Amino acid sequence: MAEGGEREELLSPPPVSPAKRLCSWPSPRAHHPRGSPGTAGGGAGGGGGGGLPPGARPHLQPESLLDCAAKTVAEKWAYERVEERFERIPEPVQRRIVYWSFPRNEREICMYSSFQHRGGPGAGAAGGSAAGASPAEEGPPPPPGAAAPAGSAPGAAAAGTSPGLGSAAGAAGEGLPFRRGIRLLDSGSVENVLQVGFHLSGTVTEPATTSEPAMTYKVAISFDRCKITSVTCGCGNKDIFYCAHVVALSLYRIRKPDQVKLRLPISETLFQMNRDQLQKFIQYLITAHHTEVLPTAQKLADEILSSNSEINQVNGAPDPTAGASIDDENCWHLDEEQVKEQVKLFLSQGCYYGSGKQLNSMFAKVREMLRMRDSNGARMLTLITEQFMADPRLTLWRQQGTSMTDKCRQLWDELGALWVCIILNPHCKLEEKSSWLQQLQKWSDLDVCPLEDGNYGHELPNITNALPQNASHSPDSLSRPRRTVFTRAIEGRELHWQDSHLQRIISSDIYIAPACQQENERLLFNSQGQPLWLEHVPTACARVDALHSHGYPKEALRLTVAIINTLRLQQQRQLEIYKHQKKELLQRGTTAITNLEGWVGHPLDPIGCLFLTLTEACRLNDDSYLEVSDMNESRPPVYQHVPMAAGCPNSSESYLSLALEVALMGLGQQRVMPEGLYAQDKVCRNEEQLLSRLQELQLDDELVHTLQKQCLLLLEGGPFSGLGEVIHRESVPMHTFAKYLFSALLPHDPDLAYKVALRAMRLPVLENSTSTGDTSHPQHMVSVVPSRYPRWFTLGHLESQQCELASTMLTAAKGDTLRLRTILEAIQKHIHSSSLIFKLAQDAFKIATPTDSSTDSTLLNVALELGLQVMRMTLSTLNWRRREMVRWLVTCATEVGVRALVSILQSWYTLFTPTEATSIVAATAVSHTTILRLSLDYPQREELASCARTLALQCAMKDPQSCALSALTLCEKDHIAFEAAYQIAIDAAAGGMTHSQLFTIARYMELRGYPLRAFKLASLAMSHLNLAYNQDTHPAINDVLWACALSHSLGKNELAALIPLVVKSVHCATVLSDILRRCTVTAPGLAGIPGRRSSGKLMSTDKAPLRQLLDATINAYINTTHSRLTHISPRHYGEFIEFLSKARETFLLPQDGHLQFAQFIDNLKQIYKGKKKLMLLVRERFG
Repeated sequence: MAEGGEREELLSPPPVSPAKRLCSWPSPRAHHPRGSPGTAGGGAGGGGGGGLPPGARPHLQPESLLDCAAKTVAEKWAYERVEERFERIPEPVQRRIVYWSFPRNEREICMYSSFQHRGGPGAGAAGGSAAGASPAEEGPPPPPGAAAPAGSAPGAAAAGTSPGLGSAAGAAGEGLPFRRGIRLLDSGSVENVLQVGFHLSGTVTEPATTSEPAMTYKVAISFDRCKITSVTCGCGNKDIFYCAHVVALSLYRIRKPDQVKLRLPISETLFQMNRDQLQKFIQYLITAHHTEVLPTAQKLADEILSSNSEINQVNGAPDPTAGASIDDENCWHLDEEQVKEQVKLFLSQGCYYGSGKQLNSMFAKVREMLRMRDSNGARMLTLITEQFMADPRLTLWRQQGTSMTDKCRQLWDELGALWVCIILNPHCKLEEKSSWLQQLQKWSDLDVCPLEDGNYGHELPNITNALPQNASHSPDSLSRPRRTVFTRAIEGRELHWQDSHLQRIISSDIYIAPACQQENERLLFNSQGQPLWLEHVPTACARVDALHSHGYPKEALRLTVAIINTLRLQQQRQLEIYKHQKKELLQRGTTAITNLEGWVGHPLDPIGCLFLTLTEACRLNDDSYLEVSDMNESRPPVYQHVPMAAGCPNSSESYLSLALEVALMGLGQQRVMPEGLYAQDKVCRNEEQLLSRLQELQLDDELVHTLQKQCLLLLEGGPFSGLGEVIHRESVPMHTFAKYLFSALLPHDPDLAYKVALRAMRLPVLENSTSTGDTSHPQHMVSVVPSRYPRWFTLGHLESQQCELASTMLTAAKGDTLRLRTILEAIQKHIHSSSLIFKLAQDAFKIATPTDSSTDSTLLNVALELGLQVMRMTLSTLNWRRREMVRWLVTCATEVGVRALVSILQSWYTLFTPTEATSIVAATAVSHTTILRLSLDYPQREELASCARTLALQCAMKDPQSCALSALTLCEKDHIAFEAAYQIAIDAAAGGMTHSQLFTIARYMELRGYPLRAFKLASLAMSHLNLAYNQDTHPAINDVLWACALSHSLGKNELAALIPLVVKSVHCATVLSDILRRCTVTAPGLAGIPGRRSSGKLMSTDKAPLRQLLDATINAYINTTHSRLTHISPRHYGEFIEFLSKARETFLLPQDGHLQFAQFIDNLKQIYKGKKKLMLLVRERFG
């Protein structure tokens, strides 16, 4: 890849254990390589940091040449290489190298002490800020592939502090190890700090709490080349990152270097001792720790005394304080086992909110490490990926044929995007890249490896292979092999950074077209001489992400500008093409999708990458933006205009306006709706994420101008724009995007705002029944299915967004009749869901009738129009909210006024069913509440009542079963109309009306003072009834009893007329006996009808008409008895005896009743003599 990368800090394989290299010493005759004996053991250096630089050095005092050299050596060279390179190293030089070898930047400590991401502006999305780089990494190294400039310094930060980090950037959570470490440091809990060579030790005391006493922990830190290589703490911390005690000790060394006792590596001190001193040293050491080290000491002594032992075959002895050897990997300490365990734990929890958030934090930590050019970034991602691939749910999902959850899919997407970023690292070694690619290919070849786009991953075009810089690919760039989440990273093997044009773009702000361009150079620049980068857009943006993520913000910015200039040129040429085809396309009314894949919702998120790169360059450099409130809500970012580099021809433009422009380009791109639920949901989610970032921008005049310009281009963009005049049937709708544009443009250019929003209201997939687009690419055409399109899994969401756009316009257009009429027409034309139109109607009504101000009649009329449309749409279809809709419409019409009520009453048959029209609409329109609400005078009341009566009679004629009663109620006050309604009910009684409906109307007539009419209707109802012998709980029983009571009250003749109907229709013995009993209690004829009087005599059961009822009752008891005995069980014997007791009461009513009952019992005994137990009970009760 990049041969010039040796100068860079390169990503490395996982490191070995902390360095304990072998330190040898010369023979007594050899020249002393490290100064004379005794020069390193005491003196000024032996005290509390006497050899350290003065802590109060004036700020402007330049560093000594020794410090400048020592800083560079300490960061770049292993100490063993220094020893090998120079025969003699003076002790002051050794001290300065050892001193400068400890990490100097608190951000690095912070990065390794918590999940909390603290990389600088914009770090939450793409890694930390360049401001967070270590001193050696401040300022980017040479452009990828280029040589480093001579004499370039690796960094210029002074030792000590990173201003404000502890109080600002670290304030994201008081419970985080970094914040706790700062508190321990500030409270004086760090003591006994000693640096021996490349080893730092000390004690940290946790203060006592109400539940636990104070605890003191021993902390040890090994470091090399400004990186902590191992940590040990007595607290036994088991986590991915450092505990608060390690943080406290590290920050103590960074903030208070002059208070740390500094010694050279212990091997240097031992070398200065004679034999007696060495023996005394060893004996004292063993005495101090005899219980711990005595066995080890004896074992080592035995081995040393044995001439053939292995220990004597090695020159020198290990020294844990002497720094790393040349061959040791130089990387920060990372506990691999803890990384694995944590990832496995989070995955086992199902990726729900808590664990999913933690995994996203780990991904953010990987990006932060990459931004700091820390080799642990790739190392940590490898560990994470291994656990992801070992997730047992992958096999389970594959076996069951089910898809993974959305949250899991999002995590896999981020995993794939991170690998693309790592593979495109411009300064990684070729062997590292090859190793990663081999591992990615192994993972990708596994059957359980998730596909790039859910179940449809194998159908996506392999676009990334169609790259201009590599002509060896197959010309069929649209082949569709199996594509996994790692496929794009694997395809990155073909991408390199050696292109000279690319190198010039990213290395200079003043790269412009040469005065005399060659033929092959004309395509590399636009007409203004600005460089272009002609590459597949998502791939080019992946380069930007790689530069940005690996700590090359300036290079990423330069490439971003070149890509945007290319997009501008493409947009201009597309507009010219459309102008030539406009007439033909408008005649056809449709077009073919011209973009092979959408940029919004793309796995590489190209637009989001460009937007982030540009906005980060404009973000105010304020560390306090990471402070979190008590509610865990981050402050919104603050941006400022940053002019483009002075060498650019359009240097008057700002990066912020470019960010807005490229976001609008991407969101406005016409693109086909992808296959599969997840891919479609991702399009919606990515669009919302981009729009939320756009809403963070404070629109000033410059941004408004950019917005207006780009909106006009999108409106004129034809088939290349989602807001063009003609779009493909399956084009992704622009509703959500247009809602943002409308809200942003409205205060500045309302005409343009409404034009954009109205253009975006369409939803072609529901409007066009055929697809007549370009069929030259059949693989891009999708089969057309009539009615609601089943392949669009997110159609419900898209329709709701369409509704939101319409609601936003309605709200803004309040009081503007012309605009409201235009919006209404757009709604009626483009929205096809009755529920959503009803929601719009409700929204318009609510806005038009505020509680604290007057009603807006224009918007209220729009609400009514929408409500009427809903009524027409749902009249012949089933809708569970229909009743609510009808009631709301009447309320809306009432609010509009009496003319609206009259109108819906007169045209009811196009809006309502007969039942709705009578029971809800007309009833509400003539109610006392409505009259008071509208303050109607007498003529208006009469007009409404007349319309209601006319409606009632029409409905009764059309549906007498459901509307007859309502019609009678509505016509009560008009005799002629009432008689007409009654006659309709009578005429319908012989037809399809049920006994229940007729009984209800009959009761109503009695209540209104028409007993004879009630009797007539009750008689008709009785003729429709059939009550079987076992239906003693039938709901019509009360109606039958009421009808009999009514006829009894009218007189003997009416009762005589009804009883034959009762006998014919009712076969239940208990009901008949109840009727018989009631008829014998009182004399008939008590209705109080003029001309009729009661005879005052009780009716006899031996005479008509009750004799017929009595005989029917006795027969019913006999028949019921035999029916019950056919299938009776012993547990029902007692109930049966009680039934016979009731039957006996009826049998005894006539004079010879006791003989009939006795004969009946005898017959039972004879017929059912086999039921001995039952017959015994019968004899005991009845003899």
